[in-house]
Amino acid sequence: MGKGTGQGLWTDFRRRFSRNRLALAGSVVVLLLFLVSFLAPVIAPHDPGAIDLGKVLSPPSGDHLLGTDQLGRDVLSRMIWGSRISLKVGFVATGIAIVIGTLLGALSGYYGGFVDGLIMRLVDVMLCFPTFFLILAVIAFLEPSIWNIMAIIGLTGWMGITRLVRADFITLREREFVQAARVIGAGDLRIILVHMLPNAMASVLVAATLGIAGAILTESALSFLGIGVQPPTPSWGNMLTAGKDNIDIAWWLSVFPGLAILVTVLGFNLLGEGIRDSLDPRLRGRD
Repeated sequence: MGKGTGQGLWTDFRRRFSRNRLALAGSVVVLLLFLVSFLAPVIAPHDPGAIDLGKVLSPPSGDHLLGTDQLGRDVLSRMIWGSRISLKVGFVATGIAIVIGTLLGALSGYYGGFVDGLIMRLVDVMLCFPTFFLILAVIAFLEPSIWNIMAIIGLTGWMGITRLVRADFITLREREFVQAARVIGAGDLRIILVHMLPNAMASVLVAATLGIAGAILTESALSFLGIGVQPPTPSWGNMLTAGKDNIDIAWWLSVFPGLAILVTVLGFNLLGEGIRDSLDPRLRGRD
């Protein structure tokens, strides 16, 4: 692909992405989440772990904009610091899934035959197990920690990526530039990494963006069940757990963390959908 062609595709992507209002809204949400997470030590109004028994379950006020929890801790500060947990889990878990899925999908699509059959049967076996219950089963034998959560979500979330990359590689291996690389004596590893993988990265990018949203949602669910991120580390999921015990007298403990999860997952999903629509070659030339 020449420089001019690459610039043309990038220009086309930017033009169509900028016209997608939902994708732009998702981008704003994701950008704000990054800023809040990065600036947490600066913008958090209180120490997220500071206990004040004189302000237990205080409603939203000027001093505590989102109220306090059952130990008098500031909800807004805990939510701001909890955004770091969500991003860390989302990116690390999705990174693990991307590495595994891309590797297996590339091998399956490039070699075909026995290798393809073996990897696809492994994918089929993994898909037979409900992912969330598989995670619950594994967590039951491990110490609940953020590192275990990230590893388990990543190790159980690569199957869809494998299928996407495999489909791209099956198409790409018959293209002229791949055949030309074989003719001049390029090895399999070079063909896969240099010639084919860059052309399959669009699918990987979309899957990664959507996967981050799924990982954040899974971590929140596990923390809500008490087997994810453990207190006193603030997490939106374990904040919801604390809130459900006082939902009749302290609605803010459940509403605000729940809204944070909703908006974050929606933002990543809108961004992923926007990237996919902007990269879809079937839509080029329609606008």
